[in-house]
Amino acid sequence: MDKECYCSASSDRLSNPILFNILSQMDNSKTSQNSFNYTSIPNRCNCEQRRTVCLKRPSDICKEASAVLVKTIHFMKKLPAFNQMSPSDQFALLKSCWAPLFILGLAQEHVDFEVMDTPADSMLKKILLNRQESPDMDKEQPTMAGVSKLKSCLKKFWSLDLSPKEYAYLKGTTIFNPDVPDLKAALFVEGLQQEAQHALSEVVRLLHPGGRDRFARILLAASVLQSITPGLISELFFRPVIGQADLLELLVEMLFCK
Repeated sequence: MDKECYCSASSDRLSNPILFNILSQMDNSKTSQNSFNYTSIPNRCNCEQRRTVCLKRPSDICKEASAVLVKTIHFMKKLPAFNQMSPSDQFALLKSCWAPLFILGLAQEHVDFEVMDTPADSMLKKILLNRQESPDMDKEQPTMAGVSKLKSCLKKFWSLDLSPKEYAYLKGTTIFNPDVPDLKAALFVEGLQQEAQHALSEVVRLLHPGGRDRFARILLAASVLQSITPGLISELFFRPVIGQADLLELLVEMLFCK
């Protein structure tokens, strides 16, 4: 008998997957051992990849993540070229690059973490109490798929074992992105990105004279950064700390305070 994936189940099942899974497990307990059992499938399907997760050790990891975020903002503030820009351009670049920069910080500081399923009782309460107006409903919930992409990205950088200078210039290429919408000094930003890329290439050549493809591998690893959403970073690492506060607003205060 073929093993059916719940992703292909009927729409009425998908309308309330948590309650459906509970009822299915109750029904499965009454069937024979040869009947279908979802938990016995060795390969994960898309259903599992979409399940929401949270940090296993939030008190420790959130503290490390906060330290990385502070270092990230201080790095931006110390760049003379960044300080020469208008506040509107600084804000546009901050909004675009804070999440990729933070991920590079996690990689540089070797911050590793584990996740677990979001407690089911809180999810059930939201369903049974019909809390559509809850402020959490509009926020992006961390999923196993998103966390897997993030951890894969970190592992790529760890395998490259970048030096502090390589990280610094890579951060420069990430900050100065001329493709950010509504930049007043887009040409200036483009020139800064080219300078950072050239400096990164020179550092790679000096530190790894035999690694001809290293520069390309670094840029390839960096290309994944923009695919990891700021919402995932914010909800996974900082929601337990800042509550309902807006993280971007806090970053703006950190950046522009003297």
